[in-house]
Amino acid sequence: MVWIGALTQIPQERPRILVVDDEKFIRDVLADFLGMEGYAVRTAEDGTAALAELTGSHYDLIISDLKMPRMGGIELLEAIGHAAPNALTVIMTGFGTVETAIDAMKRGAYDYILKPFKVEEVMHVVQRGLEKQRLAAENLRLREALSLYKVSEAIAASLSLDEVLTTLGDTALDEIHGDLVSTWLDDGEGGYFERQRLVPKRGLKFRGPESVVDYGQFDAASFIAHFSSEQLMLEHAGRLERVFSHQPDMPPQSLLAVPMRIKGKLIGWITIASFTKTKRFDEGQRKMLSIVVSRATAAIENARLYEDLRATFRQTIEGLAKAIDKMDRYTAGHSDRVAHYATYLAVRLGLPPDMVEVVRQSALMHDIGKIGCVMNLNKPGKLTHDEYDVFKKHPGFGRDILDPIKFLHPLIPGVHLHHERWDGRGYPLGLKGADIPIIARIISVADTYDAMTSDRAYRRALPHEVAVSEIERCSASQFDPDVAGSFTEGLDMFREEEMARGKRVPE
Repeated sequence: MVWIGALTQIPQERPRILVVDDEKFIRDVLADFLGMEGYAVRTAEDGTAALAELTGSHYDLIISDLKMPRMGGIELLEAIGHAAPNALTVIMTGFGTVETAIDAMKRGAYDYILKPFKVEEVMHVVQRGLEKQRLAAENLRLREALSLYKVSEAIAASLSLDEVLTTLGDTALDEIHGDLVSTWLDDGEGGYFERQRLVPKRGLKFRGPESVVDYGQFDAASFIAHFSSEQLMLEHAGRLERVFSHQPDMPPQSLLAVPMRIKGKLIGWITIASFTKTKRFDEGQRKMLSIVVSRATAAIENARLYEDLRATFRQTIEGLAKAIDKMDRYTAGHSDRVAHYATYLAVRLGLPPDMVEVVRQSALMHDIGKIGCVMNLNKPGKLTHDEYDVFKKHPGFGRDILDPIKFLHPLIPGVHLHHERWDGRGYPLGLKGADIPIIARIISVADTYDAMTSDRAYRRALPHEVAVSEIERCSASQFDPDVAGSFTEGLDMFREEEMARGKRVPE
């Protein structure tokens, strides 16, 4: 994307300084001189008033007297560490309390100024402090930029839409320190929907339990209208209520939103909101997020195309598998039933969800290699020796069919090896015991059970009890005993659940 350089320029805010002193004359003098130097200055009469000001607004530097009523400089310094941890503090003190001022520096103060002071000395301390703060922020930006570059590379390398969105959202939380991240995508029909919403694990301090905090709901129309003429959104408290269709419990303090565009078309946007009073997003964060979003946009489009391609391939393969089932009336629905039994068994064995799905898809396609067997596999009577030799080639044919399709490679072990036996007397490789992949061991049991409980040209379906007894008899010879045992132990309950859902089960 090339529109980053054309983004709207956001003017830099003036450094904000808070002057805290119980003497009004000192407050006014410093406010006047600092204001003439271009700083945004507010004043407070003591530590308590200063803390209230810090709770509601952001400040870069605080100049505080050491001795004040209600709350003095040392106590205020400790409170600043929580209310405004990024602000620098300069302590003002008389000659008699220099040791106390030095102690304040040990507690986190940046510097101290002796009273009575010269305005030039104060300006020098302020300028030096703000320059140090600027350099520290620049170094932080460089570290963040390096981190975000690595993130953007990870995004660009992924073809998973969920992975791209998760990386994008986590980056917004961890690197930009938002309190809410909301990612919106187009629905393909002219509308947009919230695809992902994330909040930090640290949570927010609020008057109610964190679990019931309502972060509100964004109004999609407001963002669409804004992005029709603007390249980004960076706004602060006072103008943010309009972007919520349902207002949050906490007033939003700052909001950053960057659109995703492909060939000029808006395909979505990411919004980061801050509800923390001292946290306002800035131009540097806007630029970094824009770079990451530009990479994410291309990755999202690639992931969508890849998902479409995967869906097309999967539908094609599943169609071929169903075509095998329709070679004659006896095998109709076999692949679907084997996939159903295999899924039940994989769940019983405690396989993780992603592996359960691999088992399901492998079972669905386990007989796809029969496309290469140009013969009637369900003719009355036994197959001849030559016919059986041809039949035994279908696992290899299945592997050859799936091998050119990279994303289907996880299914190959189940398709290729589901006729292996626990005792090593199976085919096509003669594998034995645990050398047989677990996927193939699962499909072997599911395939055999359905074959026995289904009508075939050469025999009628066997009763459920007979099929179960046969699987138990062949445990530790044909089947993995743990897999076979798990299948038969839970089968009665599984059948009851199936009948309760109105599905037919073997009698």
